[in-house]
Amino acid sequence: MIRHHRRLIERYWVKPGSRVRLRDVDPADDGGAAFAPLGVGSAKERAAEFLAAGRAELAEAQQLLWASDTFSVLIVLQGMDAAGKDGTIKHVMSGVNAQGCNVHSFKHPSESELEHDFLWRYAEKVPERGRIGIFNRSYFEEVLIVKVHPQVLAAQRLPPGKRGKRFWQQRYQAINHFEHHLVSNGTLILKFFLNVSKAEQRKRLLERIDDKSKRWKFSAADLEERSYWAEYIQAYQDMLRATSTPWAPWYVIPADHKHVARALVAQLVSGSIRALGLHYPAVGAAELRKLRAARRRLLGGR
Repeated sequence: MIRHHRRLIERYWVKPGSRVRLRDVDPADDGGAAFAPLGVGSAKERAAEFLAAGRAELAEAQQLLWASDTFSVLIVLQGMDAAGKDGTIKHVMSGVNAQGCNVHSFKHPSESELEHDFLWRYAEKVPERGRIGIFNRSYFEEVLIVKVHPQVLAAQRLPPGKRGKRFWQQRYQAINHFEHHLVSNGTLILKFFLNVSKAEQRKRLLERIDDKSKRWKFSAADLEERSYWAEYIQAYQDMLRATSTPWAPWYVIPADHKHVARALVAQLVSGSIRALGLHYPAVGAAELRKLRAARRRLLGGR
């Protein structure tokens, strides 16, 4: 599976500095090539097997992560509305110990948060050593929605100055430096852009309206944001190009088929943790003697 994990990286990662054109990436990719090593059956059946294997490996990897207490993992999920971020979290992380995993969804900043720099509220939620943290939307909103809607940026009480190309480059650089600092201190960062098509988003939004059990998910704001589709695509392309780095790579995941997106994320996360080469803590000679003494007492019925 290690060799296969490398193939997944090569297929879906955004090479640092590369030109990103999302129109060249098929959101409806059924994962056929990615799932081929798992044998026969439909793409959906192979994806289900792929997801199950990834979840099992992730559960084991989390145990090692917790026991070694050296690294933490930050998973960043970004995508258009209805891209499947919530479902990905639910299905990929269903096998891990809830005590070692935290999910944070970031809404509009509070008055208190606006009194700080744009990264402050996210830095507060970075996972501790031994834990997995998931950002359902993240500090990248500060170069996405803020870029598409300048009035949001105006509310951040920044010093006066132009908000042109140089301003956004500085924000990208600040994010890259922030992530480099985290990685240098033991945080594995994995960033996934769930690439859903406009047609599939329309289908999912209609399902939220027509299905009584899903109506609570629908927001008129989602429909309003849909009218800015082209602007968001450009903002995402700029962001992916500027912030996919060797230490914190972006992966563009085809998301029109939910089972494909979930299976790919599960395998990329579990494989990346496994690649850290973690081991359970070794027991020293003195501690081993104590364990043997404890074992003899227990076997003696005491």
